[in-house]
Amino acid sequence: MKPGSLPATRAPGAHVTGVAVIGPECGKRLELLRAISPRLARVALLYNDQNPASMRALKETKGWAERLGVALEPYGIHRKEDVETAFAAIARNRPGGLLTTADPLVTSYRREIVEFVAEHRILSIYPNRDFTQIGGLMLYGTSPTDMYRRAAGYVDRILKGARPADLPVEQPTKFDMVVNLKTARALGLTILPSLLQRADQVIP
Repeated sequence: MKPGSLPATRAPGAHVTGVAVIGPECGKRLELLRAISPRLARVALLYNDQNPASMRALKETKGWAERLGVALEPYGIHRKEDVETAFAAIARNRPGGLLTTADPLVTSYRREIVEFVAEHRILSIYPNRDFTQIGGLMLYGTSPTDMYRRAAGYVDRILKGARPADLPVEQPTKFDMVVNLKTARALGLTILPSLLQRADQVIP
């Protein structure tokens, strides 16, 4: 299966439906890192090992990494000590890139993560703007605005009598992309004009 080829919908449960937040962006983040560094072979992933959603994102990312021929090095974190242990291992193993899952706990360590990858000059891409706003290199992730709009549409349909079981769980279809040029310059990177043209926001 090629990146971006996941179905737009998945079957709902008997009484549950909604909008999924895990989709083809896992593979797209890896593709974008490869576009910046074509020889990229190993990528670290920070995820919350006590959050089922983060574990699903890990599984999804592993699948994309295998298809793209990238060695994924996952590091489960949920405490400050775990973050420090993961940083020590990443500094020792020197992967070419770093990803994080879209997890509130992982995001709470965003300043430490952004400072770490800057110090060790590791390419990084994140799932939300909290990282790029403080110096993260790139964002590619589900658009919160689009997700909330679609979820509101489901609520409206249910309130008007639709059964949740008849409404498929939709995969994300709109994604945000941000490039931080200041960080790119600090890393000595040249971002291709074609990538910049695709970005929803470029931080100068």
